[in-house]
Amino acid sequence: MTDREMLRHTLATLAYRAAKAMRGAPASFADFKLRPDSNTPVQLAAHMGDLFDWALTIAKGEARWHAATPQVWEKEIARFFGSLKAFDDYLASGAPINAEMGRVFQGPIADALTHTGQLALLRRAAGCPMKGENYSKAEIVIGRVSFEQTPPKPEHEFD
Repeated sequence: MTDREMLRHTLATLAYRAAKAMRGAPASFADFKLRPDSNTPVQLAAHMGDLFDWALTIAKGEARWHAATPQVWEKEIARFFGSLKAFDDYLASGAPINAEMGRVFQGPIADALTHTGQLALLRRAAGCPMKGENYSKAEIVIGRVSFEQTPPKPEHEFD
């Protein structure tokens, strides 16, 4: 697997896990706060969209950060997956990546993975946990970076 393919596999893995953390949450989840000073899930989703808008500008050699004002949950989910797809499409195009790949990973991609874990933790804290899964058996496909993902395998398939 090339470095570019590994980045794209990571994006597909992120999409799978983020979709699972976002899918099926009750409407109240979007504004859930663990503490008065903590970010809400909708704020985290907005930030994740910002991260991949930024990642695309980094790859194009014109790094720019913009923090968007969070919209409603469904729009932020769509915006995140849209920005993730735009970045993946750029990687798939073969266009030059005008930045060190390690920095692209350690900045926006690793940050989004962290926030996906936060969403999963917040689901449990909000009383709407996700089911467990053996992620090593998940059907991750390079280029599949949308909200629509293959359903998880049954929980008992951990071998």
